[in-house]
Amino acid sequence: MTSTEQLFVNCTVCTMAGDDYGLIPDAAIWVRKDRIAWIGARRDCPVNSSHRIDLQGALVTPGLVDCHTHLVYAGHRGNEFEARLNGASYADIAKAGGGIMSTVKASRAASEDSLFALAATRANRLMREGVTTVEIKSGYGLDQDSELKLLRVATRLGRELPLTVQRTFLGAHALPPEFAGRPDDYIDFLCQTLLPLVVSEQLADAVDVFCEGIGFNLEQSRKMLVAAKAAGLAIKIHAEQLSDLKGARLAAALGALSVDHIEYLDPADVPALTGSGTAAVLLPGAFYYLRETKLPPIASLREHGVPMALATDSNPGTSPTHSLLLMLNMACTLFRLTPLEALRGITVNGARALGMAAEIGTLELNKRADFAVFAIDHPAELSYRFGDNPCVGRCAGGEYQSYR
Repeated sequence: MTSTEQLFVNCTVCTMAGDDYGLIPDAAIWVRKDRIAWIGARRDCPVNSSHRIDLQGALVTPGLVDCHTHLVYAGHRGNEFEARLNGASYADIAKAGGGIMSTVKASRAASEDSLFALAATRANRLMREGVTTVEIKSGYGLDQDSELKLLRVATRLGRELPLTVQRTFLGAHALPPEFAGRPDDYIDFLCQTLLPLVVSEQLADAVDVFCEGIGFNLEQSRKMLVAAKAAGLAIKIHAEQLSDLKGARLAAALGALSVDHIEYLDPADVPALTGSGTAAVLLPGAFYYLRETKLPPIASLREHGVPMALATDSNPGTSPTHSLLLMLNMACTLFRLTPLEALRGITVNGARALGMAAEIGTLELNKRADFAVFAIDHPAELSYRFGDNPCVGRCAGGEYQSYR
């Protein structure tokens, strides 16, 4: 439902605007166009709109933010999952043409329309859980035409779906076969040829790089991120997922929006993130799927006040999920986050990890009218349950859809 103004009543609002949930019982939210024009206790509401929506006692949270996904790709890797369980190694699978290159091959061959249809289905699953903002990375093309194609699809998703899409150019995701044995040449190609095209066609909001032993080393990552900053784009980094290459320190020094994964982040490096304002993005789906045992340094992140975001890392190889709500439970059970920290991770801090805290992430006057409606009594229930979806409505930029 859309209208120039709407008044949402009979709900408990979880604003997430302070140090706690910011609960307002028996609340009202007045939306004008795409903005929150008033929010507070219903008894104090100054308006009586004819466009009144009764939320039937539901809980309202800020619209959920999935700040790290790889939604645009073709094919799947279920056969590799089975092969690993039957004893095949990652190297065995890669030699047989599997791994990321199987997704690259399928994505290169797919048309823009087919990629859009596949990604829209995935995005709709996220939206059905209350997600209103999603970040989408490229990285399954790894050549000029295919990377631009993936970014055009991400752009189209934001244009055609009631969803805010932040687009990230991840050309430095893996080394394509055309540049086998020549990673420095590939980084030069990305910086000198492909990045300028991405910028000129306005296809990305940020640039990411996979800084890892099986990805790109620290100096190659630095070159990519420095070029991105010079081109006027925000930066972020896949860091310390499998080893400690000091990618997080690099990200902090360059003012990155986020460092993502960070299982192998040295606690001694955490204070560098505090001073930079860089968010730490935790990805429990990949941790679970890869049977990782090395935990991110949660205690140190807490101690030093580093904002912790959560995301699905939705991708075909290491986190084939489309449930951000499931990540709440995983973060609490696997990483020992509190339910409040987990919910902040997909609202307040998810917004910070995208550089969008001024617009989304909390429910406050004049912010974007993005919120999710859940048939629950208390926000901790979102972390308590798993395999469940209590979302009964969603408002994105003032456009409300009921799922009841």
